[in-house]
Amino acid sequence: MSKNKISIVVPCYNEEEMIPLFLKEIKKQEKKMPDVQFEIIFINDGSKDTTLSVLKRAHSKNSTVHYISFSRNFGKEAALYAGLEHSTGHYVVVMDVDLQDPPELLGEMYDLITEGEYDCIGTRRVTRKGEPPIRSYFAKQFYSLINRISDTEIVDGARDYRMMTRQMVEAMLNVSEYNRFSKGIFSWVGFNTKFLEYENKERMAGKTTWSFWSLFKYSVDGIVAFSDVPLSIASMIGMLSFLASIFMALFFFIRTIFWGNSTSGWTSIVVVLLGLGGLILLCLGIVGKYVGKIYLEVKNRPIYIIKEKT
Repeated sequence: MSKNKISIVVPCYNEEEMIPLFLKEIKKQEKKMPDVQFEIIFINDGSKDTTLSVLKRAHSKNSTVHYISFSRNFGKEAALYAGLEHSTGHYVVVMDVDLQDPPELLGEMYDLITEGEYDCIGTRRVTRKGEPPIRSYFAKQFYSLINRISDTEIVDGARDYRMMTRQMVEAMLNVSEYNRFSKGIFSWVGFNTKFLEYENKERMAGKTTWSFWSLFKYSVDGIVAFSDVPLSIASMIGMLSFLASIFMALFFFIRTIFWGNSTSGWTSIVVVLLGLGGLILLCLGIVGKYVGKIYLEVKNRPIYIIKEKT
């Protein structure tokens, strides 16, 4: 009887310290799952350290370890897409190399998904212990906001770490847009998903490349990718500003007729002009963000470029 094959997709950027630790932990899980064949696909996303050399050594020692190396840094979303595209397993796992995604959940995920009731076994953190408080606060606000303005539900605390059937992976690959937000795409494609909860774990070694600013930009991309509410807000702001200008014009007209002194109040006019100018620029910025995304899509550039691979 042939074994089921699990492909583990692991994006890497400057992770020379973590790769050996990650492989050691995965080896432990392999021993606990003798009826499963593992395939590990590392995606080197333009690392500046010796990540590629470490991957080459790992591949030379273990034929189940593969790597894809990009020509430059294309971002985690491109790395995930490349890994899914090159995976060959019956089931595909997406996880980070920093071991904040507990490898010990692989066995439970496999048992649940092979029952046939679920197409995806995801994971979510129930705590954010170890994270800076300001990051935790804004993360919660992001999930609250995007679930209010988007038709696609994104589970608070959900990780990219999940095991998917081949059918769901193919559906993910069919969503071949350039501007990707995987957390939203996982939900958008549908399929029955069950979430396993776990306590937050801190990185084992190395430093995270996700700064507060990069996470903020990523969250903005997510909102733009899965909601057009900001455009509606921009239109509403424009309408309210127009109505306010009419009422103000009537107010100053009546005041001039009955009380004269039409040259007074220049300070308030300057404040109004600055306020309206700021609103106009805000609305233009919102529209520009969407237009910019359209611009990148219509170029039809490849999501990633491979320099070398196994």
